Amino acid sequence: MASSIVKRATCSAVAVLRSGASLRSYARVASGTDIIAAAPNVSLQKARSWDDGVSSKFSTTPLKDIFKDKKVVIFGLPGAYTGVCSNKHVPAYKDNSEKFKSKGIDSVICVSINDPYVMNAWAERLQANDAIEFYGDFDGSFHKSLDLTTDLSGALLGTRSQRWSAYVVDGKVKALNIEEAPSDVKVSGAETILEQI
Repeated sequence: MASSIVKRATCSAVAVLRSGASLRSYARVASGTDIIAAAPNVSLQKARSWDDGVSSKFSTTPLKDIFKDKKVVIFGLPGAYTGVCSNKHVPAYKDNSEKFKSKGIDSVICVSINDPYVMNAWAERLQANDAIEFYGDFDGSFHKSLDLTTDLSGALLGTRSQRWSAYVVDGKVKALNIEEAPSDVKVSGAETILEQI
């Protein structure tokens, strides 16, 4: 039942994609967008334990530190510990980590509207933290700045990230893939982005 509720969750960007219109007119992020400029003053929180958070005085990571002068593959998903995210989306990126490295990618990043402590525990459970950098977007400011949120209240998740992926070079989006439904992994998976690099 939850997957059918998630499948029904849509946003304006999905309607635009179905109509064949340009996504750029409706979303703040598209191919060519400078992510750092599109989300000014936004930081992400690197996955970590609570103790690490306390010892770092709850530090955050500015987007320029993540993207400037780097080749990055980033993918967003609705939530840690959810079914499709845990069983299909993250594992594909983990399994292809060496292919990303061979294409010159500096980092593969998973981001979700979750706190960094949940993201840390989830990364450890998936045994993926050596292959992927996990970041929390605890208040959704990153995803909201880029118009990449969706309302999943029907599945008791509230405002969450859409399922998406991007290839970013020096902060500029070179390829962007947004799923029509958060339960799909048709265009945002590792295999698609590998072909776009």
